[in-house]
Parts: sequence; structure tokens; C-alpha cells
Amino acid sequence: MKGFYLNKAAVAAATALAAVAPAFAQSSVTLYGIVDDSIVYQSSQTSLGSTSGGRSNVKMASGIWAGSRFGLKGAEDVGGGTKAIFQLESGFNINSGAQQYANAMFGRQAWVGLTNQTFGTLTLGRQYTSYYTLMAPYSPTNWLTGYFGAHPGDLDALDTIYRANNSIVYTSPKLYGVTVSGSYSLAGVPDSVYRGSTWSAAIQYQQGPIGGTVAFSRINNSTVGGGVYGTDSTMNTAGQSGVSAVTNGYQGAQAQNRFAVGVGYVFNSAWDISATYTNVQYIPGVLSKFTDEQVFNTAGTVLHWKPTTAWDFAAGYSYTWASKANGIDDAASYHQFNLSQYYALSKRTGFYALQAFQRANGRTLATPTFPGGPTNRSIAATASIGDGFQSTPSSSRSMFAAGVGIVHRF
Repeated sequence: MKGFYLNKAAVAAATALAAVAPAFAQSSVTLYGIVDDSIVYQSSQTSLGSTSGGRSNVKMASGIWAGSRFGLKGAEDVGGGTKAIFQLESGFNINSGAQQYANAMFGRQAWVGLTNQTFGTLTLGRQYTSYYTLMAPYSPTNWLTGYFGAHPGDLDALDTIYRANNSIVYTSPKLYGVTVSGSYSLAGVPDSVYRGSTWSAAIQYQQGPIGGTVAFSRINNSTVGGGVYGTDSTMNTAGQSGVSAVTNGYQGAQAQNRFAVGVGYVFNSAWDISATYTNVQYIPGVLSKFTDEQVFNTAGTVLHWKPTTAWDFAAGYSYTWASKANGIDDAASYHQFNLSQYYALSKRTGFYALQAFQRANGRTLATPTFPGGPTNRSIAATASIGDGFQSTPSSSRSMFAAGVGIVHRF
């Protein structure tokens, strides 16, 4: 009898373990990353805000085709068709080993949430806005890269440099080709849920070869009245994002609005085309160094060709024009031309080459000085290709850049 009871207990224990095992099997964590390095030539380089002293430069640049990074992402089935999910992602410079964001180990992404095929996905943490996520399929950066191919200075936030702290993001499941998403980022400023906040909303349609997105976002400066960009601002990575020769004079805005429309069409397995229109508004406060709302409009298109499984080619053009405001009648405008070539050695490794030219015309505002300093002082607009040359723009109206590199994914 004793042996019988022992065997019975063993069977019960084995049955219990078998019942528990599937729950563990449905939990997963993945380590992933990208290592990308290149050599870049720039025809003219000076410091941000300067219109003289530019020199050509040949330099190493990390993360041009895809930002160098490593990360962890995971999912656990918690029952009822719902999964707990998370992602932690850190960027780095392969040439120096430095973190992409100082004092932010997971500055690229850090969030946790729940997802359900019926009810959608809700995530909390530092992450991309709904504006960016649903516009991404039509962004010029997909094949031209953000470094070279983002619209001048990435003023319309179609590349990945805009991430928001303290974000709550909801994205619906796709229904008849339609997805909606909304995000709100809390700055945590006492007595105000508005100061320093970032919010966005977007709706996307994708069905067969046709797709499109309409999106809006607003970024609020946590400093009352504008001026020095407040450290409590949620769209913040140790300073105001997206500052370039295009937008430099409008630092210290009280708020920024972005409206975007993107569309795409896939002709066949070899050809597809995308187009975007964006409207960006820099809204002054009483402490800002400009007095009128400044508006930038951009229209652009990208043609992508994949003749074989190994080769990818793309060509793009964008035109950005500023409104006549702040005492400037000859408002700035920017023509940008891009080419890209990619050869896949394998599914994980490839070589790439990029070329870009930009021509700036008209005038824009000079670097603001806080506190005090002049207001509405205009200078000649200078070229700043994509978002890889924000701190090193051209000193003249024209700029050419080219790069070659290698990227590996793991």
C-alpha cells in the first residue's frame, strides 16, 4: 500500500508540473541589437548658428542606416488573450562607446504594458508618440535614413529622435484596415497637467497596396511664457529636441504643433512610393525671442526600387518653406535631394551608400540669447541635411554629403 500511495503522489506531482509548464513556456525575453558604422564626407561644416568659417570634413559616424543599439523585449501570456509586454533599448556610439543619451541607460525606449488582439495595446514609459508610430510607414527615413534623409533638420519629427518621457500610449487593433492611436505625456509639474506635457493622436488606414496616416502632436515647454526649455518638459533628452539651422532661431517657443499626412502605394514586389505633407508651428510666449507664430510647411516624396533580393535603391526630394513672419519677408526655403543604395550580404548584414544635397534660400532668425539679448535678428538661411548634421550645419546656402557603411543586426 505504501508503494501505491507513493506512486499516486508522483503521478499527481507530474500532472501538476505538466499543467504549470505551458504557462512558463509562453513567457519570452529577447536580446537584440544593431551595430552600424560608416565614413561620411561633408562639403561644409561649421557650428550651429554660424554663417561663416565652414570647411569640408571626412569623419566616422555611428548609426546612419539604423541607430546603433541593444535592447531587451519580452512578452508573457497572462490569460484571456492578454499579454504583458515590455521593451528596454539603449543607444550607443560605436566609435567612442558612449551612450546615446547621457544619464539615460535606456534612453531610446523604456516601457511596459498590456496588449490584447481584441482591445488593443496600452503602454507606459519613455516611448515614441502616436504621431511618429503611425506616420513611420510613410517617413522618408525608411530608405533614405534619418541621418541623411529626414526632412531638413527633422523639423517635422518623422525620424526617431523625438521620444517622450512619462508617456501613456494606447493603440487600437486594426479594424477594416483602420488603426487609431493616442498618447499623453505627463510632465509632473505641480498644479498643472499641461505645462511640459506632450500629446498626440493619429489614425492610419492600411489595406492591400494602399495606406495612409493623418496625425497631430503638440509639445509644450514647461517654462511658463517660453524661453529656456524647461527640464520638466516631457519631450526632452537633456535639452530641446530637433534644434538645427532650420529651427535654431525659434528655440524657446512656448509650444510646438505638428500636423502630418502620409500616403503610400505598393505597385509590386519591386516598386513602391510614399509621400508626405507636414505643417509645423512654433508658438511664442512672452519670454520667447520671436514674436509671431512661425510656420514651416514641407512636402516630400520617396521612390523605392528593389530589383533583387539583395539590392535596394531609393530616391527622394523634399521642399520646405517657412512663413513670412517676425519681420522676415524673404522667408527661408530648403530644397533637399537624396539617393540611397543598400546591398544585403545576408538577412542580418549589409553595405550601404548615401548621397544628399540641400540648397537653402531666404533668411531666418539668429540664435536666441537667454536671458536678455536681441529679438528677431535675421541671418541668411544655411543648409542642414537630414538630422545627422544638426550640430554641424553648412556655413553657406549649399551642402553636399555622402557616406558609406556597414550595418549588422543581431
